[in-house]
Amino acid sequence: MPENISTPQMRRRVAISSVIGTTIEWYDFFIYGTAAALIFAPQFFPTIDPLAGTLASFATFAVGFLARPLGGIIMGHFGDKIGRKPMLVLSMLLMGVATTLIGLLPTYAQIGIAAPIILVILRLIQGLGVGGEWGAAVLMTVEHAPARKRTFYGSIVQMGLPLGIILANISFIIILNIVSPGAFEAWGWRIPFLISALLVVVGFVIRLKITESPSFTNLKKTEEVERVPLAVMLRDHRRSLIAGSLASIAAPALGYLILVYMVSYGTTALELPQQTMLWLIIAGGVSWTISIGISAQLADRIGQKPVYTVGAIYSAAVAFPFFWLVDTTNILLMAVGFILAAAAVGILAGPQAALIAGLFPAEIRYSGSSTVYQLGSILGGALAPMIATFLYASTGTSSAIAVYMVLLGLLSLVGIMMIRQRSTVLAEQADDDKVVLPTGQTSTKTI
Repeated sequence: MPENISTPQMRRRVAISSVIGTTIEWYDFFIYGTAAALIFAPQFFPTIDPLAGTLASFATFAVGFLARPLGGIIMGHFGDKIGRKPMLVLSMLLMGVATTLIGLLPTYAQIGIAAPIILVILRLIQGLGVGGEWGAAVLMTVEHAPARKRTFYGSIVQMGLPLGIILANISFIIILNIVSPGAFEAWGWRIPFLISALLVVVGFVIRLKITESPSFTNLKKTEEVERVPLAVMLRDHRRSLIAGSLASIAAPALGYLILVYMVSYGTTALELPQQTMLWLIIAGGVSWTISIGISAQLADRIGQKPVYTVGAIYSAAVAFPFFWLVDTTNILLMAVGFILAAAAVGILAGPQAALIAGLFPAEIRYSGSSTVYQLGSILGGALAPMIATFLYASTGTSSAIAVYMVLLGLLSLVGIMMIRQRSTVLAEQADDDKVVLPTGQTSTKTI
């Protein structure tokens, strides 16, 4: 069989390796978010008042997002030049090393100001790793997938994010149950970070066994590899860049508010136990995962754009009901709120991978899709916990945060409306690889 044709066996192997590897990487990324909400303020910023310490802790969380576009651009450039697979392995190495070193990092009490400085540097490295991870995992999966199932295959990678969050929160729940509060604050919080070293080894073994993307293999054979893919993207695909970035705002914003900020909100504003909030976030993660699969299969049938449009509208509509339910402090009603709100993220995430990948031709697809996804994550997710903390501290009401969530949902709606084609390149592809680009032109580029 030709190199640029993927077998059913390899499709399954790539999909499994992508979701396992992505789960591990998001586990690494989000144990930081949970630790930022629970422990980092007193450990690394003890000289400032509690509110400022929480803001500073969430600021280090945001730093990882600021590095993500750089990681996406650098790995996107080389992923479009030398291949998707090498970047998939490199991203895991960066994330695993940085996460393990955070678990070994001395606190402010031990080494002073060097502690938060090193923490920020390691968080930047995490951001670089995860910035390149998403594009590589999505393209490896989507470009191996059969034409009529590309959205569903792309959604398998998306499931790695909530699965990573579930794994991260379960690890903290286990630690909180087996060590005393004092021991958790002293050293117990480090265990989830150190576990990362073992998980990365597993990810390496799995990812080294997969083959390169058929699309990139074909580009190499036909010598259509771009010398500077980022420049081509900025010159010829600006509309796709803007539209895709706007469309990608709501999902990370709502996701990080639910799964990062709400740990702090629940334990401080609502005075609920840490474990209660972690279990609620796990419930939200399960809802998120299930809704990804459902929305992706629906998008393969009726199109990515209609499903994504519904998701953007729903993400705005669910904002106020979410906080109304959470603010009751009734655990059952809170769980309903988390499940409903997380489903909004899943509806958006289901078609998102194939939607974004399909905005760009194969020769610049890694650069384009990574840049779009990471810009959306910064505009939506990076600042969300800090802005939410500030809004609640300034107004004393969760309604201000709900308004913020509504505005982000509307921004994503504007973005998806800017995408002109009935669907995206990948979803519209016929067996002869003739595609419809966002400009209305046709192309026969192999995807």
